[in-house]
Amino acid sequence: MTPQWSVAYREEVLKLATWCSENNLALNTKKTKEIIVDFRRHSTDLAPLYINGEGVERVHTFRFLGVFISDNISWTVNTTAIIKKAQQRLYFLRVLRKHNLDSSLLLTFYRASIESLLTYCITV
Repeated sequence: MTPQWSVAYREEVLKLATWCSENNLALNTKKTKEIIVDFRRHSTDLAPLYINGEGVERVHTFRFLGVFISDNISWTVNTTAIIKKAQQRLYFLRVLRKHNLDSSLLLTFYRASIESLLTYCITV
């Protein structure tokens, strides 16, 4: 038996697809991802989602506007990606410092390339 919320969800997706076609918009199902956030102890395995006859890929994690979102609402994947990028950029900061670059320029580089990365979407 299909859960009530699943039926409502699929109806909303169908309404979205209909609205898009009526307003001359195309849904690119190859770029569309489905993520299911379910914290119940006994989650049911749902049937795949289809839009205009094409299957939608179900994922556990995806990137949206530079932020990784996972189905368990954990920030582990996002934090790991940010740390990796920050470490790569810190290497360049060390190279610049090694070549005796002025401290004001080092600070500018840090704020532009590292601090901005660390503070992006921090309110989330």
